[in-house]
Parts: sequence; C-alpha cells; structure tokens
Amino acid sequence: QVQLVESGGGLVQAGGSLRLSCVASGRTFSSYAAGWFRQAPGKEREFVATITWSGSSTYYADSVKGRFTISRDNAKNTVYLQMNSLKPEDTAVYSCAADRTYYGGSEKSYGYWGQGTQVTVSS
Repeated sequence: QVQLVESGGGLVQAGGSLRLSCVASGRTFSSYAAGWFRQAPGKEREFVATITWSGSSTYYADSVKGRFTISRDNAKNTVYLQMNSLKPEDTAVYSCAADRTYYGGSEKSYGYWGQGTQVTVSS
C-alpha cells in the first residue's frame, strides 16, 4: 500500500512559479512510477507529467512541456512538480498518482492517488 499527500498549491499571478510536492508513505515507493494530473472546474481530469521509478525518464503533456518539470527524490519518498510561467488556464486541482507497474499518461492505469492540492493562477 502507498499513501500519497500533496502540498505546495496556492494562489499565484500569471507568469509566476510554484513547486508541488507529493510525499508517499511506504518503504517501496522508490519502485513506483509516479504522475501528476489536474482537474479544472467543469472539466475532466487530465494528464500533466509522469516519471519512472528511477527518474531516468519523464513525459509531459504538450500543454505544459517546457514550463513544468517533474522530478523525484526517492530518499525522501517525494515527487515534485516545478511549475514555471504559470497561466490562468493552469488553474486546477493537482493530484499525484503512483503505480508499481505502469508508467504513462493513462489516468485509469494508476493504482494510488492523493487527495489533491489547489493551484489558482490569476491574470
């Protein structure tokens, strides 16, 4: 079992930056791939970024490529999402997800989810 807790969300002006953290419980988190997803009001949840268990490979949605960076520190059981050049359309609840066997952008394939953290970008 893995439990995920996100933090770092908040209110920021357009063009600003935030760093989200996702802390996992469980000693085997270092063997899990992880991803970030987001859900804006009235919209379906969408993929943002994903990272392999080792951190050697990452993949991003086109909408955030070049602005967001996913990384992890397995010694701290933590996955990060550095968000730069934020836009009002980035406003959403951001959730992290993890899975031992899946790495990719399919929401349905992740077995573990956090509760989410709100990110609001003002214009």
